[in-house]
Amino acid sequence: MDKPEVAIIVPCHNEAAAIGTVIDSFRAAREDVQVYVYDNASTDDTSQVALEHGAIVRKEIRRGKGNVVRRMFADIEADIYVLVDGDDTYDPDSLNAMIDRLLTDHLDMVTGKRIEQNSEAYRFGHRFGNRILAGITRSLFGRQSFDLLSGYRVMSRRFVKSFPAVSSGFEIETELTIHALSLNIPTDEMETPYKERPEDSESKLNTYRDGVRILSSIMLFTKEERPFLFFSALAAILAALSILLGIPITLEFFETGLVPRFPTAILAASIMLLAFLSLTTGMTLDSVARGRREQKRLAYLRLPWLS
Repeated sequence: MDKPEVAIIVPCHNEAAAIGTVIDSFRAAREDVQVYVYDNASTDDTSQVALEHGAIVRKEIRRGKGNVVRRMFADIEADIYVLVDGDDTYDPDSLNAMIDRLLTDHLDMVTGKRIEQNSEAYRFGHRFGNRILAGITRSLFGRQSFDLLSGYRVMSRRFVKSFPAVSSGFEIETELTIHALSLNIPTDEMETPYKERPEDSESKLNTYRDGVRILSSIMLFTKEERPFLFFSALAAILAALSILLGIPITLEFFETGLVPRFPTAILAASIMLLAFLSLTTGMTLDSVARGRREQKRLAYLRLPWLS
């Protein structure tokens, strides 16, 4: 196989303080790479600094990391894509090992599992939230431990060009992981050092706001990819509520032969009907989801692993 073409793709918003170091360090780690920096509506000198350090600079005016990644995946042609944040927190010395793992094991994605170098690098709230969200995803889709929110990923052309990319914000990493899990795409992860941001670089990730968005995305992807699980769980909740409301009325009916709380009886029966409707919906949509997964799998298989 000829030497693969490697593209380092860097989404940026106001990273003038760090982007130059990111570009220089990754080019020093591997000479045969092309660095693409996508400026996501920055108000500082991010684009100018990136140009001065030899990167190809393009712009995406719609705010949100997901919007930038979608544009990158559509525009850039390469054999191997390396997604890395522009905040100088990821280790360029891990680049070659991650690429070698992808090539040797014929994988489609290798995720950098973050190992913090000090307490300031990976805040407790972010680490705790990542574990909670990863645990939910693992229980829903079934997979060993992984760093769900890592922004350091090495991907094949086949994976990138068949990835739907519907997210608009920081939930894009969650979508990447769930897409791979849903289609049983061969992936792996490698431990990589994770350091603190430069002093002049500010994190755009809000622990609570973005955590809620990512959790909502997991629920949405569960509905789309595992509809029977989603709607059967909803049906179980509705059925339990119906039974809870209906038991006192049923006991009273057996004792007296009367139904004095008729509105409550109607409510309990209506909720039980909704439970059965939810279960039926889940069974129907499960067949639809299976067909959609087959179509996405075929789209993935139609593309060459590397060009």
